[in-house]
Amino acid sequence: MRDRESNHHPVAAPLDLNLLRTFLTVYRTGSFTAAARLLGLSQPTVTTQIRALERQLDRELFERLARGVAPTAYADELAARIVDPLDSLATVTGADDSPAEPVHLAGPAEFLTRSVLPAIAPLVEKGVRLRITPGLTEPLLEDLRAGRHDLVIATFRPRGRTLAAVPLNDEEFVLVAAPERAERIGGPARIAAEGEAALHGVPLIAYAEDLPIVRRYWRHVFGKRLVRDPAVTMPDLNAVKAAVVGGAGFSVLPRYLCAAELASGTLILLHDPDDPPINTVFLVQRPGASGNPHVPLVRDHLLRTAQEG
Repeated sequence: MRDRESNHHPVAAPLDLNLLRTFLTVYRTGSFTAAARLLGLSQPTVTTQIRALERQLDRELFERLARGVAPTAYADELAARIVDPLDSLATVTGADDSPAEPVHLAGPAEFLTRSVLPAIAPLVEKGVRLRITPGLTEPLLEDLRAGRHDLVIATFRPRGRTLAAVPLNDEEFVLVAAPERAERIGGPARIAAEGEAALHGVPLIAYAEDLPIVRRYWRHVFGKRLVRDPAVTMPDLNAVKAAVVGGAGFSVLPRYLCAAELASGTLILLHDPDDPPINTVFLVQRPGASGNPHVPLVRDHLLRTAQEG
């Protein structure tokens, strides 16, 4: 009997779901420490579980770095195979009677102020508690992976397959200046005739030194690379708008942010191209199913409000 059995390869033991859940959390957060916090485990327990899974698979899953870990190619393949089934299972088995913790929402300060906060009254009426954090997309997505936020409004689609993102809104960018400044430039007619050359020597007010919004406008509308230094920078688009309204110079702003000023004449639209630059804003949810029933409530409300708007 032993000889007969020895001719057969041993059947691999089925993988432990708990080990796979731990693996996926480490994969998504890039850190044993962050994964432990999300899972409610100690870091040594997470380390032990990952080592057990590595032994079971006979494959290394993560490369240990000075800060956090990096997945191996095999880990990428494993994550791609298990992410949908595990997330679906977590949704089915999630506890619906969990106490509703505050929902942590983050995004650009201007979008939150203009588009999100004015529309949260129905959520508050339902007893939803919100903890809202303004910031730049890249660090907010890192915090999302580490479990510090439930939802992030991102100004670009996250890279990779581990963060699910759905389009939330499209923002159009417009070239604007105060009426007096626009008159000195020569108005929309001159820019229509001469293009970006009409703005040579006019002070540029910008969000950041590398001019991400203005450079995109120049490339998309004028077909040219922007080479100039801003006169004033301020990492707050409302502050940029205030400086432009005050006559300090021109800038490129999201239309939603200056729609009232354009309607009242406080700002002048310097150019009206047939194909204005559009940027899609995405809603990104924390990896894995949340035990907080208010997270999908907030997510669906944001998506519905954006569609209605």
